[in-house]
Amino acid sequence: MENRQTNKKVLVTGGTGFLGVHTILQLLQRGYEVKTTIRSLAKKDSIIKALEEGGITDFSNLTFIEADLTYDSNWSEATKDCEYVLHVASPFPAQDPKDENELIIPARDGALRVLKASRDAGVKRVVLTSSFAAVGYSIDKKNHIFTEDDWTDVNAELPAYIKSKTIAEKSAWEFIQSEGNGLELSVINPVGIFGPVIGGITSASLDIAVSGILNGNLETTPPFTMGVVDVRDVADIHIKAMLHPDAAGERFIATSDGVMSFYDVAELFRKERPQYSSDIQNLEPIGKELYKEMANEKAKTILKWNPRSHEDALLASADSLMVNL
Repeated sequence: MENRQTNKKVLVTGGTGFLGVHTILQLLQRGYEVKTTIRSLAKKDSIIKALEEGGITDFSNLTFIEADLTYDSNWSEATKDCEYVLHVASPFPAQDPKDENELIIPARDGALRVLKASRDAGVKRVVLTSSFAAVGYSIDKKNHIFTEDDWTDVNAELPAYIKSKTIAEKSAWEFIQSEGNGLELSVINPVGIFGPVIGGITSASLDIAVSGILNGNLETTPPFTMGVVDVRDVADIHIKAMLHPDAAGERFIATSDGVMSFYDVAELFRKERPQYSSDIQNLEPIGKELYKEMANEKAKTILKWNPRSHEDALLASADSLMVNL
């Protein structure tokens, strides 16, 4: 389904982000014309550096547009002539703000701003990056396996990030139903995104769960587990959802098989990368009853998506980070 010589234009929001730059890389490799929005054009050099590190030498198919999700300016220009929009931009804070609306309002209003501009520009399909946060934080049933049918309850006591992702995704689906005028929407719900760093562009997940473990800053194991997925596979699933006719109106959990605790990650590094492991703290394992399971069969079945293992994703993170030290 993928055409390596195409004149179709794709907008990727948030090109300076970890997922954004990997998504741009794969689109350029597949022959698409790409626009990307960044909050300041001064940041475009960091994207070019990362793409060069990823093997791109010709930038004639890449356009930068200065646009901010909190303002209307330039979004009509950004979406103009685009067949697809991948709305990847999304802040992931290292810690929750004191006022949850600092995250909720930009996430919701930013998604709606992109959808409105896409509809008005005649875009065929928007692929929205949501999160497993919008799926898996309201059900505590023993042995429950989370699927795309599950939703986080926004009325529960939740951290601001989890609530913001849930509200933003729900608002996007409501917009499509009531005001979309034929605009198609697909949603990707990734778990923790890891994998190789290019151009020094990292993420909060990497900083906390990889750098934090390797440099010894993480001293205890948080009482939860996480799904893990490689950034290269998350970029790939966005493009698959962009193209596949059966992806319209669907959400897809993006995760490799299985889940891990921070203890598991530390032990993986000790075993597979002992040369990096001298500073790792002696973390404690957590009880198996705390392991939260999630399914990726829908993405595998409909989109023919085959993610790397969580071990491969985490080791690729460690290797790229340690090489750049």
